[in-house]
Amino acid sequence: MRPNILISTGGGDASNYLAALAAARGRGEARYCPAPELTYDGLLLAGGDDIAPARFGQENRGSRGIDPARDEAELALLDVFCAAGKPVLAVCRGLQVVNVWLGGDLVQDLSPALAPFHGGGDGDRIHPIRTAEGSLLRRLYGPVCAVNSAHHQALGRLGRGLVATAWSEGGVVEAAEHETLPLICVQFHPERMTGAKARPDTVDGGAVFRAFLELACQA
Repeated sequence: MRPNILISTGGGDASNYLAALAAARGRGEARYCPAPELTYDGLLLAGGDDIAPARFGQENRGSRGIDPARDEAELALLDVFCAAGKPVLAVCRGLQVVNVWLGGDLVQDLSPALAPFHGGGDGDRIHPIRTAEGSLLRRLYGPVCAVNSAHHQALGRLGRGLVATAWSEGGVVEAAEHETLPLICVQFHPERMTGAKARPDTVDGGAVFRAFLELACQA
């Protein structure tokens, strides 16, 4: 079985996600603001610009590129896919959307001390993360591994049932899982660390996609 995954994007180039799914023996269809369709085996929330801070009860303190239509569409997608028990892979912005969907909030702009390690305006930053014992990332990559980053926001208060499973310097949450829902959430970009995008200075992001597709086969 080759699971078929719905990819929600901001309308830009989704080729890295499609290639990563294909390399992991899956297939995907990328759409901007898709309607929830349970004919798919799973959902991938792609990276992109920031979610509206009003969604988590804050004024704008550095959020940018806000797309209210995308916010609304992706929160609705989470409602439907999670209610159906279908797995979700949430990447970068996707992790942040999941946290807000669960009632958490965000750090809208990382402090000047942390931003140089994470902001990727001129390309990915590479840095180590520490994984939690018993977590998916610990099983895939061990207690410490190197990943990429391209973000200026981070998780603040965690949403209901969400458990942080990896951290980088300064305590920035780099991954999370849910107590009961099949959610794989990462702040980094595994689609840019696998296949033709594999890099010698990071782990293989393809392991994340293979774990996700394994869940999709079981859904």
